[in-house]
Amino acid sequence: MFRLPDAVLHGPVSRAAALAAGVPERVLEGTRFHRIHQGVYVHRDHAMTWPDRLAAARLALPEGARTTGVTRLQELGIDVGARWPLHFVVEGDLHLVLDGVFLHRTVTMPPHDELAVSVEAAYVAFCAEARLIDAIGLGCFLLHKHHLDGVLLAQLLDAEPWRAGAREASYVCPFLDDRCRSIPEAELLAYVTFSGIAIPEVNQEVELADGTVLTPDLWFAAQELAVEYEGGHHQDDRPQYLADIDRYAAYRRSSTAYEQVTKELMRSPKATVRRIHAALVAGGYDGPPPDFDGAWLDLFRPLPELVRRSRAA
Repeated sequence: MFRLPDAVLHGPVSRAAALAAGVPERVLEGTRFHRIHQGVYVHRDHAMTWPDRLAAARLALPEGARTTGVTRLQELGIDVGARWPLHFVVEGDLHLVLDGVFLHRTVTMPPHDELAVSVEAAYVAFCAEARLIDAIGLGCFLLHKHHLDGVLLAQLLDAEPWRAGAREASYVCPFLDDRCRSIPEAELLAYVTFSGIAIPEVNQEVELADGTVLTPDLWFAAQELAVEYEGGHHQDDRPQYLADIDRYAAYRRSSTAYEQVTKELMRSPKATVRRIHAALVAGGYDGPPPDFDGAWLDLFRPLPELVRRSRAA
């Protein structure tokens, strides 16, 4: 049996590269390899990962194709959107069908590097079909992590208002806040803001009565109420778990009210807001109750629908 070179055993390989490595054509077309795309193969014993699928698509696509939308954002390690299909964009009117790949076409490539469009362009593409709440959560997180440059985003929207998602991204921009440290935190802030109850400070340092300084996710100063989001990592990450124990002990020592919002509670946005409102009332809040009509309903509508409505108005 022909001994295969190591270069073709551990990931997708183009037909040209395999032949150049010395793999005979009969072996490449035989049972030892699977064809992923036209001219792209993988050894039968190699378990394909998401990065492998991405690499295989790049081998099958023209050199000018670049990742865009959720695929570009997932390359940053961000868990957003569906993993499939992979999203690429190419300049011109190329029609090419690849399994598991959605190929967008554009008359002019947005800002990009050798492999991907810019994060600003990817975010614009994401907004083309997203709900308002999803675009807010993602946009706030990208800003906080310095993946997204607000100035570059504004320049792109101003220069290319015709691009798919540009009107939708422009609609979202006023709601973005770079202080939110995660997507769920940004969504939590949006729930509070769009429900019409008191507006909190976000990740602001607070000195408790005993001198301890903490940074609650949300802080309602008038009621001295802290609201903390508890994601899965708060249980799975041991150092984070221990830090949480210390933080809540500090709140209790200083008699500072706090409300924990779990990822399970966040699955019911109204219940989340009602929980926070009840804690505010217990602390003396006498402002308006949550309003789950109007602006609140917009949070869960697709951005194209909101843009059409605003343009008609």
